[in-house]
Amino acid sequence: MTLRDSVIRALTDWVAPDPEQDTLRHAVLSFVLAREDACERACVPGHITASVAVLDHTGTQVLLTLHPRLGRWVQLGGHCEAEDADIVAAALREGHEESGVAGLRMDPNLVAVHVHPVTCSLGVPTRHLDLQFVAHAPADARIALSDESLDLRWWPCAALPPDTDHALAYLVSQATARG
Repeated sequence: MTLRDSVIRALTDWVAPDPEQDTLRHAVLSFVLAREDACERACVPGHITASVAVLDHTGTQVLLTLHPRLGRWVQLGGHCEAEDADIVAAALREGHEESGVAGLRMDPNLVAVHVHPVTCSLGVPTRHLDLQFVAHAPADARIALSDESLDLRWWPCAALPPDTDHALAYLVSQATARG
């Protein structure tokens, strides 16, 4: 199975939690079905990204990164890479790379989909079609700041940073609802 095949399967099999997410699911699935290169960052009209809400072992705190270009706290995640076996592996890789946490336990089921305009490494306006997952860190998790972040911090799920947007709040609510 290719990375693109895993994205198609994840979107096809996912029962979205509400009508808005189901609309996004259909739109992103249609895009991926129409574009062989949908998982490659070189796909200028938009491309699949993978992100993960990393919860602590109690499920009450979420690990967020202070994104250098956005200037706000967001979940961990980013572009898919050619070596990613599937979309879950891409989310796990991003979670580990950006947090330094070893032993993340990934839930392989999609949690949410988010589409946002961005000027990423392409240098031109595009869209990230973000497939979002949840992972739990082990009790002894140690975080390590990567070069992709200005800061990295655990936040109570019930008290996210003041500048939290709807998409992050939604992702965290869906992640904590899974337990």
